[in-house]
Amino acid sequence: MNASARYLDHPSDVGIEARGATQAEAFAGAASALISLILDPSRVDATEQRSVSLTATDAEQLLVRWLSEILYLYDGQGFVGREFKLNTCSSTVLEAVVTGEPFDPQKLTARMDIKAITYHQLAVWHDAAGWGVRAFLDV
Repeated sequence: MNASARYLDHPSDVGIEARGATQAEAFAGAASALISLILDPSRVDATEQRSVSLTATDAEQLLVRWLSEILYLYDGQGFVGREFKLNTCSSTVLEAVVTGEPFDPQKLTARMDIKAITYHQLAVWHDAAGWGVRAFLDV
């Protein structure tokens, strides 16, 4: 995968921005950046899979729903994603497989609590360099 991600400063939130050759790579990079804020993903084993199927009215809403689902898997189901394979990623439909493991507090240490994905400065774009996404997270 050729995705990349960086963190953005904000007074009350944390921003993530991810790039990729495709929209799917950019979305996967954003999910990886989200998990990297929460804990060290290198300590997560890829032992189980969860399927994700989402629809939205546009690509920006799809990004919020995608990142919210990754956060829900962690907070609501106790499942930590490590690998994010998006089989379908259009402006309104996302089908993915998230590979990771159940959260084990003996093995994994949370470093940041993410409350929600916000719509503040939310963006999905395509340019000559590929695809990019930006989202701010309420901490």
